[in-house]
Amino acid sequence: MRRDGVLLLGGAGFIGSALARRLQREKRPVHILGRGQEAQLEHVLPQCGTVVHLACSTTPGASASSPGLELGNLELTLRLLELLKNQPETHLIFFSSGGTVYGNPQALPVTEDGPIMPLSNHGASKAAQEIFCGVLRARGHAVTILRPSNAYGPGQASKSGFGLVRTVLEHARRGTEIEIWGDGESVRDFIHVGDVAEACARVVALPEDSGTYNLGSGKGHSVNEVLQIAENVCGRPLRKIYRPARTVDVRSVVLDISRLQTRLSWMPQVSLEEGIRGSWEWLSQQP
Repeated sequence: MRRDGVLLLGGAGFIGSALARRLQREKRPVHILGRGQEAQLEHVLPQCGTVVHLACSTTPGASASSPGLELGNLELTLRLLELLKNQPETHLIFFSSGGTVYGNPQALPVTEDGPIMPLSNHGASKAAQEIFCGVLRARGHAVTILRPSNAYGPGQASKSGFGLVRTVLEHARRGTEIEIWGDGESVRDFIHVGDVAEACARVVALPEDSGTYNLGSGKGHSVNEVLQIAENVCGRPLRKIYRPARTVDVRSVVLDISRLQTRLSWMPQVSLEEGIRGSWEWLSQQP
């Protein structure tokens, strides 16, 4: 049986769809399983030499007061790891979270060796899944862990509490009021989905890799800066209302991406302003 296929678990989502298009340009066989299709794992896995685990059903805000919501994410990861025990040559690429697992880093930009101190149940769940993946790695399996920052770009669905850039642009389009948690000076690392897909595709081409990598732009921008860029791009003011900060939100996080740059000879190509402009052009064409 051919095993050159790539399984994208959670591949119907925003990042998964972009990655699928990128891999298909290389004529790689791509298999996509979304939520509700986990029963097909045992059938599809033997055809694949690489599994990219992107599936996640929560955000920091969604599970803030309901940690039990993270059980579904943990259950799926554990089931995948159980199946992979019988496929020692399959490369696992797990998408963790560079925006939540570090909590409030002691120094910026934060490296992969920085302490894991999540402030949210979502971040704690990602950290736990990393540890379980590490057990498989310790048994000799190739396991790559990617810690992406805040991905954005064309094709991103509008979801409550998820995706600052997409949320801001949706409010700009509709002329509705946007809630800002805190004073707007919280700093995040934003990376265009095309840059995420390119980096991951290059990791797929390294079937024996077992590294842990930050995946971001390496640059920080405050929420207020994002709002200003969006106003400039859209040519209209945003209606903003500032609310008290939430305990699940980190104050500032910027990722040190030098390890991934060295490993892949990769650099992010899309600036935040350029990416927001492209996202706005895409959104303006949607019904």
